[in-house]
Amino acid sequence: MYKKIVALLFFLGIAVSFGVQAQAYPNKPISLIVPQAAGGTNDIVARLIAPAFGEVIGASVVVENRPGAGGNIGTQSVARAAKDGYTLLLTINSAQAINPSLYKNPGFDPINDFVPLYYIGATPYVLVSPPGSPYKTLADVVAAAKKRPGELSYASAGNGTISHLLGAMLNVSAGIEMQHIPYKGVAPAINDVLGGQVPLAFASLPSALNYIKAGKLQAIAISSAKRSSAAPEIPTIAETYPDCVGEVWVAIFAPIGVSGDVVKKVQMAMDKTMSKSEVREKLIAQGLDLTPVPTTKLSALLKEELAKWVKIVKASGAQLD
Repeated sequence: MYKKIVALLFFLGIAVSFGVQAQAYPNKPISLIVPQAAGGTNDIVARLIAPAFGEVIGASVVVENRPGAGGNIGTQSVARAAKDGYTLLLTINSAQAINPSLYKNPGFDPINDFVPLYYIGATPYVLVSPPGSPYKTLADVVAAAKKRPGELSYASAGNGTISHLLGAMLNVSAGIEMQHIPYKGVAPAINDVLGGQVPLAFASLPSALNYIKAGKLQAIAISSAKRSSAAPEIPTIAETYPDCVGEVWVAIFAPIGVSGDVVKKVQMAMDKTMSKSEVREKLIAQGLDLTPVPTTKLSALLKEELAKWVKIVKASGAQLD
């Protein structure tokens, strides 16, 4: 009888210990992994929300850039991380929805390796040129590309990124042939446009908007279906070529296997974070559309994007090992 009581107390102790641990989350810093270089959309968003998110959830939130292989390296690292909620992925749809069709083996399964936690918002890309450039409108770009097929070039954040594929889409839609120049991230691509080394670039609106407002870049057209409230004066590509539309959306994921309690805590904390007017104002000022997508529909959105981009990747001929 004595042994049974000891055993029962032992197992009760384990149960209480696990309960305390679950209630204690988070009791150490949370790593918010951005699988792209600094200066891109998800990096900007991560650094804008991290302080408020940390304050709400009750732990410091550390933004870590783990770029490489178009986002595969950072994404893989989260898929393989401990399932304790202390390593989260703040990513964009190019890594989750494009890479599986672009790479033969991206090293992760976007559906089966992750739990969707929170959709933050979406933003278009903008086609830009340096000040004084003759390419001020989309008509200027198309006319020059038709006059000199294959000579006019545009920079992107890398092979297979949305900024690359938007150029491929425009080539098809306008019947032109622009040359693609891939960079390792949006920041160096913008720098070379600023320096006049490349005449055009597709960049996410958050990464380019401050340069546009400061007069350091000319905005030619954006890639959304409708004009952005952050810069309504910039026309859309779709006003001329209706099928040429593509946006980047930002969301938070956790590795599959994280507990339901942790999922709920993160989602509740993000709800409170995104309800803060100062956070929303900063994100909107960067060009993000904060129209909510329920977490229950984030998986469906990801599947739709996977189906959409596989066709565009195939048409572009892009393929990376």
